[in-house]
Amino acid sequence: MKQRNRRSRKADGQHEPRDRWMITYADLITLLLIFFVVMYAMSSLDSEKYRIVTGSLSETFRSGNPVLEGGSGVLDGDDGIQDPPAAGGSNTDGTGNSGNGGTENSGSGSGNTPASEEQDESEPPSARELAFREQEAKLNALMDVITTYVEDNNLGDQIFVADKPQGIAITLSDRFLFDVGRAELKPPAFPALRQLSGLFSGIGASVSIEGHTDNTPVSAGSQYNDNWDLSGARALSVLRFFLDSEGLDPGTFQYAGYADTRPAYDNATAEGRQRNRRVELIVLRQLQEEE
Repeated sequence: MKQRNRRSRKADGQHEPRDRWMITYADLITLLLIFFVVMYAMSSLDSEKYRIVTGSLSETFRSGNPVLEGGSGVLDGDDGIQDPPAAGGSNTDGTGNSGNGGTENSGSGSGNTPASEEQDESEPPSARELAFREQEAKLNALMDVITTYVEDNNLGDQIFVADKPQGIAITLSDRFLFDVGRAELKPPAFPALRQLSGLFSGIGASVSIEGHTDNTPVSAGSQYNDNWDLSGARALSVLRFFLDSEGLDPGTFQYAGYADTRPAYDNATAEGRQRNRRVELIVLRQLQEEE
């Protein structure tokens, strides 16, 4: 009987080591799994939660409240150490007790910048800014008057008005102003030019008179050498009308001839060539220099 019990205990002892290493191995695998889960959780940062946490901490530090009641927020008894002005909403005196002076300083310090900005924004505009606004109003009124004049006199196919970056552009067709190949103004153009001269006299801006042609060379018997000569002569004829006939100030005008170098339409078609033969009056967007 004793021998059988000894054998059974011996048999139980032989199975025990096998069971124990499996338990240890399972514990190790579990710990490794937990370790990697923790590592993964630490590596995956939720940016939204991080922003909320950092914002809350920043607000707490900015509030200037002491960590412990009666404390200065850093170390009690350290009179030489003071909170920086930007960190606290109120300053403390030498005893560590908060006073009304700190609140007043923080109020004035935090309110100075917006108040100054509002004051800067409320400053009156400069004289040049006022002059520019006045000129823009005149340019808009000029465009409205010319547009109305063109519509009332059925000149929509002869005079074109456009608001361009450089200014108000008034385009006059060569058929409205000149005979073919010539630079002398035709009498039917005088009323429209006289109307424009009355508007230019008080506009307070420079007027550029620019002559343009198509790419067709001048005829062999023409008195003009080429399209450069013809385009410049046509612009000069319009300028002479304003100066000699209407008595406008020469200092407010400039003129140029561009021949066919600045076409507005395709010169490959007859209609395009017709529309390229033009004189442009541009009321420039720039203030005249004061004497």
